[in-house]
Amino acid sequence: MRENQLRKKLAAGQPIINGWLAIPSSYSAEVMGHQGFDSITVDLQHGMIGIDAALPMFQALSSTPAVPLARVPGNDPAQIMRLLDTGAYGIICPMISTVDDAACFVSSCRYPPRGQRSFGPARALLYGGADYYPGADHEILALGMIETQAGLDHLDAILDIEGLDGIYIGPNDLALALGCVPRSESDEKVVIDAIAHIRERAKAHGKIAGIFCSSGEAAGRRIAEGFQMVTPGNEVALMSSAAKAAIAAARGAAPAVSAGNGY
Repeated sequence: MRENQLRKKLAAGQPIINGWLAIPSSYSAEVMGHQGFDSITVDLQHGMIGIDAALPMFQALSSTPAVPLARVPGNDPAQIMRLLDTGAYGIICPMISTVDDAACFVSSCRYPPRGQRSFGPARALLYGGADYYPGADHEILALGMIETQAGLDHLDAILDIEGLDGIYIGPNDLALALGCVPRSESDEKVVIDAIAHIRERAKAHGKIAGIFCSSGEAAGRRIAEGFQMVTPGNEVALMSSAAKAAIAAARGAAPAVSAGNGY
């Protein structure tokens, strides 16, 4: 089976720079996949992407070095299994708030006896290889999003779930859950403390700590703090920032600062 290069990077102590796609375009996916990202996440939750658009995006990513990941709309076993069968090498699942949520999510990513994933890898065989089945449970990444107060309350128990590879933080929803204005780089102490707490508890459990960031600079700061997986904005924010900078340069003005997205 094709090795998951993200696991190799993590084992070597190297951070993962993750791209993010919200636009349903195989061309955008292919372009982003060739820019040097370690992985690319196809976002089916807040992105304008359905399963029919996700398939050609995964096919386009296959021509690039980036490892294909997907964020699912919710903790739905059928959707999770279908995206894995489409060729996703990792799943980011939103709103993991309880031990049961985490156990259900992980079970959807693993074949029996470790989980409940139904057999039918379809396109995953083309991407992963004919020997996909024996290695899938080890190679596929399962990342749960902590973005609610309940998730914070049950964090250690969630991190104890076998097969959960790590945590991915959505700063906007986390801020909302803590009674704050949603911002990617919040200056609210309660949000800053919660993010630090999640990062340190993930580290204590030997799990991946990941986070969505507003920019490359913000992602660099998160790596310095100890995060192992960072997303420096999605392609919408990156395209918008580049367009604004080009227009400002043409007009001889200072470019406007974009806060990006933090979901």
